[in-house]
Amino acid sequence: MIVRTRALAALALLLPGACAATHAVAVYEPASAVRQVEASATYTALVSAADPRVADAGREILARGGSAADAALAVMLALTVVEPQSSGLGGGSFILHHDAKDGLTTIDGREAAPLAATPTLFLGPDGKPLPFQQAVASGRSVGVPGNLAAFADLHARQGRLPWKAAFQPAIRLARDGYTVSPRMAGIIALAKAKFRDSPELRALYLEPDGSPKAAGAVIRNPALAAFLEEIAAGGIDAFYRGAAGARVVAAARVHPVAGSNMTMADLAAYRPEARPPVCGSYRGWRICGMAPPSSGGVGVLSILKQIERFDMAALGPDSPAAWHLIAESMRLAYADRAKFIADPAFVAVPVAGLASPAYHATRSTLIAADRTMASAPAGEPDGAPRLASVPDSEVSGTSHFAIADRFGDVVSVTSTVESIFGSGIAVDGYVLNNELTDFNFQPDLDGVPAANRVEGGKRPRSTMSPAIVYTPDGKVAVAIGAAGGPTIMAQVAKALIGVIDWHLPVQDAIALPQVIGIGNELRIEKDSRLVAMVPALTGLGQKVSATTMPLKANAVQAVPGGWKGGADPRSEGALAGLK
Repeated sequence: MIVRTRALAALALLLPGACAATHAVAVYEPASAVRQVEASATYTALVSAADPRVADAGREILARGGSAADAALAVMLALTVVEPQSSGLGGGSFILHHDAKDGLTTIDGREAAPLAATPTLFLGPDGKPLPFQQAVASGRSVGVPGNLAAFADLHARQGRLPWKAAFQPAIRLARDGYTVSPRMAGIIALAKAKFRDSPELRALYLEPDGSPKAAGAVIRNPALAAFLEEIAAGGIDAFYRGAAGARVVAAARVHPVAGSNMTMADLAAYRPEARPPVCGSYRGWRICGMAPPSSGGVGVLSILKQIERFDMAALGPDSPAAWHLIAESMRLAYADRAKFIADPAFVAVPVAGLASPAYHATRSTLIAADRTMASAPAGEPDGAPRLASVPDSEVSGTSHFAIADRFGDVVSVTSTVESIFGSGIAVDGYVLNNELTDFNFQPDLDGVPAANRVEGGKRPRSTMSPAIVYTPDGKVAVAIGAAGGPTIMAQVAKALIGVIDWHLPVQDAIALPQVIGIGNELRIEKDSRLVAMVPALTGLGQKVSATTMPLKANAVQAVPGGWKGGADPRSEGALAGLK
């Protein structure tokens, strides 16, 4: 039996830890209508991003002789202007950078909890977890933003143009105005109630009569243009140690629902973290992703490795058995994610155990081609501490972009403010994140701590899964990632199966229908060709429901003579490159 649900209710079902809302505040980024995306031309340098104006900003920097790192900074800044509901300066990111000479490095720009935060941050007076929406729409949900520090680090290492140069496209967009896209118009309408405590957001995104800005309306954001000029001239110290940062702290602390305990000392203490990438082989290809607190590096690799013993190429994308196997592997990977992944500065995350071929082989034995697992609990990887499995609460509201330059460098970046329009708090024309709600609200279970509980200075777990994939001969093949909360790992793994096993161009691999297995349920993308496979999937024992998912993936792919790209047909993603 297929259970068809509305988009937001469907996503809520992906979030077993989400609590009932106390008032109607939209927090999920819904899917857009599916559109036709033509196969891209071949480029010598290429940007794939979630919005055509953002892709153009990156291309402008590449055309001026900038590197992939320069273009990445410009893209992140432009996203702050035209996709404020998803990412930007008020949030954080994970960055993978491949240098043609020095290989792969990663930067953790994830937001951090204030040093005064405690495990009871999201518990009410009765000791029970707060309703999710109540926690989101408050100052207590705001983490110390990491994007500026992370991208300054990337630029210092890999930039070829002056710092100021990358700011110019975003400054123009904010100062001169941009047109509201259909996707953004729908999200503004959903999020209208979230603006109730922010005169700044109401002025930007609502008409004078209080109605949401419609597609085609022009938004000018002079406050953001002035802020970008300030940071372009003064560097990140103007934010982390200066007046701009003081405005962030003040806005978070005085929120009418619940204030933050963030201080200027928290901003001054923030540092991006260079982490070793998580890499492993899949059918001879090298799959590399981000280390914890991202669950993407371990999770995507696990999904792939656990089905490696099956002949996915022979099954093909039209086989219900193939999608059954993918979903079963996802169930195992998501269970491990929920129990073990957290900030490694606070928890002994068993990365080596989770990423070991021996562990993947053991987990794979639980998967059968002809039946569904009765349950999919977390495993017992080597080095795992005693931890509790408690409900998760990550939602969608993120952006991914991938860039390849003419010098052989490649970046894969996922950036977020968490829920749509983050915490609902705006400063200087941009939105502050609600990233701290990615922590587990329940800090322990029967005295056993949850790995991802709140702690002062800790970075919350994330499903963001930027990846760079190498061919068996060691060359960059694909840089890819996605947005969509808990679906992100599933989107990236599915697309890589499409590229590696089914030999699809990355555009077609991204466009494949989506499945996600979490807990004891298999969710398939509504109105896709998977719906016809439901009888076969239920015959294998799957509990299937069809839902609308918040899918939004972007990628670049090496081809003879240059690069081609992929942009999710369910989004407003676009490609912009140099011939």
